[in-house]
Amino acid sequence: MTDWRNDRIGSALRGENPTVLAHLPGGFAVIGDVQWLPGYCLLLADDPQVQRLSDLQRSARSAFLDSMDRLGEAVERACAERDPAFRRVNLEILGNTDPYLHAHIWPRYEWEPSSLVGMPVWLYPPENWRDPTTALGPQHDGLRAAITSHLADA
Repeated sequence: MTDWRNDRIGSALRGENPTVLAHLPGGFAVIGDVQWLPGYCLLLADDPQVQRLSDLQRSARSAFLDSMDRLGEAVERACAERDPAFRRVNLEILGNTDPYLHAHIWPRYEWEPSSLVGMPVWLYPPENWRDPTTALGPQHDGLRAAITSHLADA
């Protein structure tokens, strides 16, 4: 069996992607592999051939954006309940590294370094993406459950 990370959408469609929180009308809500900002999630379009929002028909675009909003609100609620230093969520559709359509949902916190708290997450050191101490694991099960619960309520 190949590593699910090599085909995140295909593995989600097959039920093999362990990061999937829910299948929403606009795609798969997943929790991020890294959690240096606890609650980081993504929305993956459920068709790996879709590369841009403009590749979708108008109704599918609306479904993707609505699902991104729902996931953002679920992350916001879960993170605000768990950490009084929660500030907001940043929602981004970039597509510069992975070619398939996806949106990043980044929670932001008051405890972030002052040099980075008001800046894009992408200015954090590249090592954050590989730090085993903040990798997704069982320690995030409670946060994952809270986000999933809020998605069900949305």
